[in-house]
Amino acid sequence: MDSESKQIKDLREIKNLMERSSRFLSLSGLSGISAGIVALAGAVIAYFILDTGQIKYDTHFYLLQPLPFENVLMPLILLGIVVLVLALGLGLFFSWRKAKKHNLKMWDHTTKRLLINLFIPLVSGGFFSLLLIYRNDISLLASVTLIFYGLALVNASKYTLDEIRYLGISEIILGMLAGIFINFGLFFWAIGFGVLHIVYGSMMYFKYER
Repeated sequence: MDSESKQIKDLREIKNLMERSSRFLSLSGLSGISAGIVALAGAVIAYFILDTGQIKYDTHFYLLQPLPFENVLMPLILLGIVVLVLALGLGLFFSWRKAKKHNLKMWDHTTKRLLINLFIPLVSGGFFSLLLIYRNDISLLASVTLIFYGLALVNASKYTLDEIRYLGISEIILGMLAGIFINFGLFFWAIGFGVLHIVYGSMMYFKYER
């Protein structure tokens, strides 16, 4: 029995070592929480920008008039850039802090594979979103960003924590709903990038970091 128990223990240690070498475990739950808070703040600001611009759709969900670039689109683009930079910056900081605390590497082959799989759908969605803006059709913008972001998370999830896969699937579902209920796109955007990040970030923090 002692020999069998030792073998089981050795197998578990080998499994843990393999997991540590093939998965990016430095991702912090606090990264998700901070990104969610930043996204919610951005959604509130975007609401007032859109309300000031008086965005209106017809019965087929097409814009009744072109969006004034200076009054609406330019502030929204700048806001999106600020939200993205803040979310990424806070995410990197908390992940770096977790990696340092647990003596984990922030950059290795696993990190490289994770980023490649993450950014292929993410960059594709970004370009498609810019095309929608260029064509002056932002009715599906929330849906597109949520779906492509969800696909990016699912694609990268095999290189990090399992919760990321479920977060990605949730984002895709919200993106589809945002495509159906177009006039509530900002609402679904706030849930997807704000509330879900806070919920999943909290789950990850209490499961892996407490």
